Amino acid sequence: MKKDRSLSAIFSKYGVLLVLVVMFIMFSIFAPNFTKVRNLFNVSRQICTLGICAVGLTMVLVGGGIDLSLGYQLSVINVVCATMMAKMGVHPVPAILVCLLIGIVIGALNGIVIVRSGVHPMIVTLAVSQILNGVSYLFSNGIPIYGFPDSFSYLGQGTIGGYVPVSLIIMIVILILGHITMSKLPFGRYLYAVGSNEEAAKLSGVNTQLVRVASHTICGFLNAVAAVLLLSRTNSGLSSNGAGFEFNVITACVLGGVSNLGGKGTIGQALMGVLIIGFLENGMLLMNVNEYWQLVIKGTLLLIAVVYDASVARSAERVKKLKAINPENAE
Repeated sequence: MKKDRSLSAIFSKYGVLLVLVVMFIMFSIFAPNFTKVRNLFNVSRQICTLGICAVGLTMVLVGGGIDLSLGYQLSVINVVCATMMAKMGVHPVPAILVCLLIGIVIGALNGIVIVRSGVHPMIVTLAVSQILNGVSYLFSNGIPIYGFPDSFSYLGQGTIGGYVPVSLIIMIVILILGHITMSKLPFGRYLYAVGSNEEAAKLSGVNTQLVRVASHTICGFLNAVAAVLLLSRTNSGLSSNGAGFEFNVITACVLGGVSNLGGKGTIGQALMGVLIIGFLENGMLLMNVNEYWQLVIKGTLLLIAVVYDASVARSAERVKKLKAINPENAE
């Protein structure tokens, strides 16, 4: 029994890494040019938006929330930033600053409505996503927006030393800051406490409402950063740029090991999920896999991850009850 439990613990700890390694080996064999340095750096550029958004969503998920408006936050900020630069002649720096502020406001409003209304975060953010979708089309009329300064394109397309993408450096810095926040700062401990047991955290003196609002605000800010990088990389402001992107981010986080039930997960785990999604999309593209099959595969991965997460949570709860009844039998 102890051996089975030990094997289960090892798989729980290293299973995602094993999946990543196996996937890398498979695509190295079956996908042309997958392991070429230029392709790997291209993958790193493509996952930057996903990775940055995953940091913010990890904080929200660990705190017991969720944000389904994430994709359309990208869409709104994408077209607003594009409109300011291409149609209003605003310099990229103030345009970016305004968009970062918009992201902060959207995230804060999400958090405030959730804690004040008591409505489930899924419902609130789903409604907000529809509002943002409409706003993005009001700005763009469904027409792509082009014509940005070359200096703006450098953020998403520029490289250092001819290979390392600037956007990759930005993502790494955000990942490090996110890890420090979650593992070293009091705010990170508060997030885990709120996500694990909000009532207990409140009785311990934690301002649970402020923590939840702060997590959504940070998520909104990071979504804005990701939206700016996405616009810079694609050079096209389009309302559909962020449509459905929240699905990829949620899949990456949960697949990496961040619990959708709250109180569990790290930035490192989210990064593992991001790498799996990035390699999966790139590998399937190189193998000319039909895009609809890609959706089926990603949806299946999310379903498996969510079911596994729920089963682990039930198992942990069962062990906890057994220990409370008879500590000796629970060993």
